[in-house]
Amino acid sequence: MTEPKPFNVFGVGNALLDILALVEDNFIQTHDLNRGSMTLMDTIKQGKLLQQLESHPLELRCGGSAANTMIAIAQSGGTGIYSGKVSADTNGEFYQQDMVAAGIGFEIEPANSTEGPTGTCLVLTTPDAERTMCTHLGVSTTLAVTDINVDHLNQCQYSYIEGYLWDAPQPRQASIQTMEQSKRLGVKVAFTFSDMFLVERFGDDFRSVLTEYCDVLFCNADEVRHFCGNEDLEVCARQLGEKVDLVFMTNSDKGCFVVENQTLIHVPGFPVKPVDTVGAGDAFAGGVLYGLTNGLTTSQAARWGNYLGSQIVQIHGPRLPESQQDKLKQIIN
Repeated sequence: MTEPKPFNVFGVGNALLDILALVEDNFIQTHDLNRGSMTLMDTIKQGKLLQQLESHPLELRCGGSAANTMIAIAQSGGTGIYSGKVSADTNGEFYQQDMVAAGIGFEIEPANSTEGPTGTCLVLTTPDAERTMCTHLGVSTTLAVTDINVDHLNQCQYSYIEGYLWDAPQPRQASIQTMEQSKRLGVKVAFTFSDMFLVERFGDDFRSVLTEYCDVLFCNADEVRHFCGNEDLEVCARQLGEKVDLVFMTNSDKGCFVVENQTLIHVPGFPVKPVDTVGAGDAFAGGVLYGLTNGLTTSQAARWGNYLGSQIVQIHGPRLPESQQDKLKQIIN
């Protein structure tokens, strides 16, 4: 009998310090930003936006999609190790301490600050709860194959890789290395599309990932429609189910579709009034991964994911302020 793995999930992602701001619609229009999506920009352009926000209260959080997911796993009562590259600067130090305080292992050697700053993501939330992200990746793009600690990976039940890593060559290689080593070690591979525009740019790559490596796919309705070229979500879900054993597809407050071994089920959501959608998909994935690694059924895991996502959209920022463990039994029964 194989020894149980000591950790639930090994997460790999862009380590970005989130800078959160509430803005009016005209801020997005005036600066010609890609509403509801993520735009990559250099330090100068992001700095100009920050100057425009000097009178706004700003909040800082360690972030990046996979990092938010790892924190949701910890807040559910799970365990994990996170791999993302920060710089040896003030933001990098804040990031590392924030992750460890949240209960996630974070041991990657920081980059020398001469290589560039820790990546930052300016998250602008409008009154309709939509979030627009302006990202300077900084040294997160230097995450390399050599940063993936295979011994740590082998101590985890699942690896979890975010699609955002495809935006730069070294992190893309680190992702593929993580998936290949996961397959070799018997660690299940979970992957998230992350963003509709990534699906447009890297659709062929993502198809290869699903075919060659992926055990569990996370995606949302918009991403799936783009990926499959079809407006009918059930048709899309079934198409994905032919490629991957287990698919979780979120559809905002309507809940999610789950495709398990080509059987499609719908798990209802928790209707709430959203104030900020940032981090909802990440929290959902964290809830599901906690469930899959801690004995919940697939439907229970999806329900727990739906619950965490519904809680996130009611607050400003990508993570809940405290542990959610005490709610688990009540929600999944």
